[in-house]
Amino acid sequence: MRSLVVLGFVGSTLDASKLGPSRWGKWRPTVGMCMQEDLRIDRLELIHGSAHDGLASYVRADIARVSPETDVRLHEMSLTNPWDFEEVYGKLLDFARAYPFDPEAEDYLIHITTGTHVAQICLFLLTEARYLPGRLLQTHPPKGKHDDCAGNWSAIDLDLSRYDSIATRFEQAAVEASSFLKSGIETRNAVFNRMIDEIEQVSVRSRAPLLLMGPTGAGKSQLARRIFDLKRSKHQVSGEFVEVNCATLRGDSAMSALFGHKKGAFTGAATDRPGLLRAANKGVLFLDEIGELGLDEQAMILRAIEEKRFLPVGADKESSSDFQLIAGTNRDLGAAVAAGSFRDDLFARLNLWTFELPALRDRLEDIEPNLDYELDRFAEREGNRVSFNKEARRTFLDFATAPDALWTGNFRDLAASVTRMATFAPAGRIDVATVEAEKLRLRRFWSGQKGPEDPLGELLDASTLAAIDPIERVQLAEVVRTCRRSRSLSEAGRQLYSASRARRTSSNDADRLRKYLQRHGLEWSALHAETSSS
Repeated sequence: MRSLVVLGFVGSTLDASKLGPSRWGKWRPTVGMCMQEDLRIDRLELIHGSAHDGLASYVRADIARVSPETDVRLHEMSLTNPWDFEEVYGKLLDFARAYPFDPEAEDYLIHITTGTHVAQICLFLLTEARYLPGRLLQTHPPKGKHDDCAGNWSAIDLDLSRYDSIATRFEQAAVEASSFLKSGIETRNAVFNRMIDEIEQVSVRSRAPLLLMGPTGAGKSQLARRIFDLKRSKHQVSGEFVEVNCATLRGDSAMSALFGHKKGAFTGAATDRPGLLRAANKGVLFLDEIGELGLDEQAMILRAIEEKRFLPVGADKESSSDFQLIAGTNRDLGAAVAAGSFRDDLFARLNLWTFELPALRDRLEDIEPNLDYELDRFAEREGNRVSFNKEARRTFLDFATAPDALWTGNFRDLAASVTRMATFAPAGRIDVATVEAEKLRLRRFWSGQKGPEDPLGELLDASTLAAIDPIERVQLAEVVRTCRRSRSLSEAGRQLYSASRARRTSSNDADRLRKYLQRHGLEWSALHAETSSS
């Protein structure tokens, strides 16, 4: 039969009592747990401070009376400040590392009812991290039984999978957070939904910068604001959401707008200006189109991210701001680094958490739920509820999800389209005639727009392209795009074979990629020559 060992602190208040028979009418946690009929404790490792030697011996003597089979071993732990987390955790960690645990022969319970709150928290953390290989033990005073000094007990296994109701609540909370990031839209695209789930986890667990990539109109700005709202709902930020479109910042005005300036720093600087970084203190700074910033601004942004400090224009004293950065771009920052227009060190700092929002044409199954969302937004904005009739809705969806629907402006195009139809809808009902008129507008608009980029059309002749299966063509096009934005064949190979290379003991990704390109009549040098000439 396995031995049961309990480890805990003596309670300087709860375990103390006056000498005499009256003490047996009081609930004392450490003594009471040794009085439980259904909890046979073979050994009790009782930790106490140097000031409580007498109390620890007194408790051990009383346990010997009620549970003579329990071997009580006292451990003095000298603490300079029992309310200092670092000291208490460090001393307990040293104790745990030195203790001869034998999980094969013994079961362990960690008593967290006694000791200071700091000690209880440290015991919990060490048990959760498995430095203490056991379950948590809680003891409770008796309810309504004044003559019961044993009280009650319960053990807690930190494997939450055993607690279905708790696990379900955690899962539901994660689902609600993901839905929040999607503005409550029941999106159907599997790739997008997985990305949102990852963003939800990162948003609540990390303060590192986030990089949102994707074409104009894909929803980067709205997602950034929802991330901020989610973090604020969890009390992770207390400041404001500050959004900056870096494409509108040029020259000296960029420095002044971002970092602020002192009065008289330049002509027109009539007063001090705190700057947008200061405005985002304790909040979130969203730098949309960050790829448009100049190299000097990029250098200062990098320092502000890493050190939380920056120098306003014309100032001789630094300012500080503690913000979380979310960056957005529709540019290929890897290619910009290679071209020398974006700093390599800033890109490396931003590239920890990178998420690429797909274009609307890659999420055609999400047009229908977004249609309802845009109608709801129109109703909130205009105070007028508009809906489709059944035939009109089907007509529009058939058109919107067709292969030749470009949606070059992505969700901005869709939002504008719904607004126009809702505005022109007769009697608050969008009919087929309204849809047909909108189709004509969109076709006229798209007729002057360039379709989705197909790099293969620039590299291969028509007969060669015709001989490639559609599924192979999609793969080859992505390989070409990756090669063009990579600085070397090896870098491109690492990106393209990142999953399979982890399963191989040795790899030569560059050679593997070279052979793939040659199979289609392409050379690495030709891809980069094509890029530099375009």
